[in-house]
Parts: sequence; structure tokens; C-alpha cells
Amino acid sequence: MNQPTNFLTTPLSTRGIPVWAVYVMGVIAVIYILNPGFGFIELLPDNLPIIGNLDEGGATMAIWYALVEYFEGQAKRSL
Repeated sequence: MNQPTNFLTTPLSTRGIPVWAVYVMGVIAVIYILNPGFGFIELLPDNLPIIGNLDEGGATMAIWYALVEYFEGQAKRSL
């Protein structure tokens, strides 16, 4: 178990995921969070206790990793 201690601040591209895929996941997550379907289209209904918020949590993590990729990845690529 060689997990890095800073896995929330390490760009996913350093783990083998293409940069474009991280950005696409981030854009899809922003669209999902903005909820253009007004709750009619959801992966998990929000009225399920605890489980109903996991899809929004996953989308938030995708946005987080896209932002980390943008800021930290730019810094690593410019070195």
C-alpha cells in the first residue's frame, strides 16, 4: 500500500489518467451539479438517506480533481 499522503492535491495525470479525460470529467460534473434537469435526471435520487448524496459528492470530487489538474498540473508542466 504505497499511497501518497497528498492524494487530494496530486494531479490525476501523474497517476496515468490523461489530462483531457480529467478536464472532461470536470466539465460533466459541473453540468451535473448545475442540475439542468431540475432533479428529473439523477443517478441516485436525493430522497434516499445518505446514499442519495453520493452522486453529488462524486461530481464534487471530479470538479476538485479538474481544478487540481489545472493549477498543479500547470505548475508541474512548466518546470
